[in-house]
Amino acid sequence: MSSRRKFIKKAALGSVALSAFSACGAQAAEAISANKTIPLKPVKKPVIISTWNHGLAANEAAWNALKIGNSGISAIETGLKISEADPKVRSVGYGGLPDREGKVTLDACIMDQNSDCGSVSFLQDIKHPISVARKVLEETPHVMLTGKGAQDFALAQGFKKENLLTAESEKAWKNWLEKSKYQPVINIENHDTISMLIIDADGNLSGGCTTSGAAWKMHGRVGDSPIIGAGLFLDNEVGGAAATGLGEAVIRTAGSAMVVELMRQGKSPNEACKIIVERIYNKHKNHKDMPYLQVGFIAVNKQGEYGGYSLRGGFNFAICDGENGNRMEKPDFKMTWKD
Repeated sequence: MSSRRKFIKKAALGSVALSAFSACGAQAAEAISANKTIPLKPVKKPVIISTWNHGLAANEAAWNALKIGNSGISAIETGLKISEADPKVRSVGYGGLPDREGKVTLDACIMDQNSDCGSVSFLQDIKHPISVARKVLEETPHVMLTGKGAQDFALAQGFKKENLLTAESEKAWKNWLEKSKYQPVINIENHDTISMLIIDADGNLSGGCTTSGAAWKMHGRVGDSPIIGAGLFLDNEVGGAAATGLGEAVIRTAGSAMVVELMRQGKSPNEACKIIVERIYNKHKNHKDMPYLQVGFIAVNKQGEYGGYSLRGGFNFAICDGENGNRMEKPDFKMTWKD
């Protein structure tokens, strides 16, 4: 009888584990809950959270990677490559909007549960910067490679040079050239970064960011996305955070690292994101960037609680877990675009 009870218990636990992965097996509809209250209790792990609508497809790919036994960092890479390869995502990878010289330049970083990280910035002609960033982590003694050095490294690792400027993005660039006015509209048509955080079934954290950066930027500009501590930061004892929006504002405040530090002090992911957005607002309310400034953060803590907050409305994130599937949520925000 005792052995039979043990068998039934193990079978039940196995069913729970399988059901945790069933909910996100197929991409959910884009149902968005406006200003949704973030859960106050831990949700069933694993949990995947990523920025913007294109996070849905990225989440699904990452979830499936976890489901077949891949590590968190492999799931991050798998998920973010979906956005990098999609020419319809005009702010990431292939098809990304170019700089003011018509060149698509890419930034990315990746970080694992051991705080090992890899990063590339100002990378050209390589479709998957997130994969190059992972190679930097695994194959070099460095954290970041940039420009031609990053490209040379990628080619040495077997990556192929490709033209990343699609006809649609080239047309948009030529239209912009008629006025040549640099004014990023990150929240509307230029969503920039996709950032992703994963806490796996064992409670270990991984994260990554990848972007083609702000459209029409100066050639050579690097944003927050490849900078550990700005666009992405995690501590496996505490939680992880990632950013989207105007990278200069995030860099000035070491945004993601500060979100994690607030969670270390006991703040919830939602509270921590809000406090740092408020800090960014206070530092920039009289700044020249303020008329078009948008910044948003996502975060997840060690217990599986997640949250997000943005300076202005319009920001959303994709969240995937074993209880409620893969869906979009709109976090709270400080102000509207009219304020």
